[in-house]
Amino acid sequence: MSVSTISAFETTIHKTNVWLKDLLMELGWENESHERAFHTLRTVLHALRDRLGVNESNDLASQLPMLIRGFYYETWIPEKTPVKERHREQFLEHIMDAFGNHDIVDAERIVRGVFRVLRKHISVGEINDVRHALPESIRQLFDD
Repeated sequence: MSVSTISAFETTIHKTNVWLKDLLMELGWENESHERAFHTLRTVLHALRDRLGVNESNDLASQLPMLIRGFYYETWIPEKTPVKERHREQFLEHIMDAFGNHDIVDAERIVRGVFRVLRKHISVGEINDVRHALPESIRQLFDD
């Protein structure tokens, strides 16, 4: 029996793996699993998505690879966005919570790493739109 593949699926898997590898490199986690990179990317994207308005969130999603776009939208409730708590500390606390508040997790470093990967793969115009949609304290996490 022959197994056929769908090129769009192969392409999105390849692109997603590139993003995950880039994130592992950004964070110095070269010896870590793609699973940890996936968890990290998903966590930060959800935190970012929930702080954007519906239109801006959709604009960002349109530039994500299909597979990443799928988990970006996972559990999203557009009517509840953007969330009202929009301070840097609360944003970083959300990241820490997703990692079980482990002391070894540097939430700011993780967020900055994901944002660098976004800057690498998303158009400059869209990154600027996302940055300007965020409160100043979170926007600063995009800066290196």
